[in-house]
Amino acid sequence: MSSIDDSRIMILATNGFEQSELETPRDRLKEAGASVDIVSLEAGEITGWDKKDWGSAVRVDRTLDEVSVDDYDALVLPGGQINPDLLRVEKKAVDFVRDFEATGKPLAAICHAPWLLIEAGVIDGRRVTSYRSIVTDLKNAGGRWEDSQTVVDGNLITARNPGDLEPFSRAIIEAVEKDAGHRVAAE
Repeated sequence: MSSIDDSRIMILATNGFEQSELETPRDRLKEAGASVDIVSLEAGEITGWDKKDWGSAVRVDRTLDEVSVDDYDALVLPGGQINPDLLRVEKKAVDFVRDFEATGKPLAAICHAPWLLIEAGVIDGRRVTSYRSIVTDLKNAGGRWEDSQTVVDGNLITARNPGDLEPFSRAIIEAVEKDAGHRVAAE
């Protein structure tokens, strides 16, 4: 039995998410025993972006209006250029990311998804990585950018691109296991 068997993970995304950056962490977290919800702004389906064209649709489990930060043990933000750009102009998405980060529970963002972290004001002074085209954005927000597959700074986990999905997924699982251990010890 994995120590994340009872964990609930939220993936926040909308149309234009990078296909692999949603599917790989979702699949690895489920394989590790977690329950994973795809949460979006609206019910129904969202469509991914797969390299150079539209990808496959993914069913939305719950809308952002239906969830609370207390419902989840970790939050995963997939990238792609379109998805985080659409989410960072939605006040409720930005507020949710800010409120989730304040809980100290694992918060993971890959590729362009750190744009949401910038908008939520949670980057200043933190070690991060991202897709290379948003390095200046992160530095301007006070982030300490590193060119590493995955960077873990406290509860914050970031990764550069789809080539880093396996270490990114492992880092999320390890963070959830560690956080679950702290919660059990505190009880």
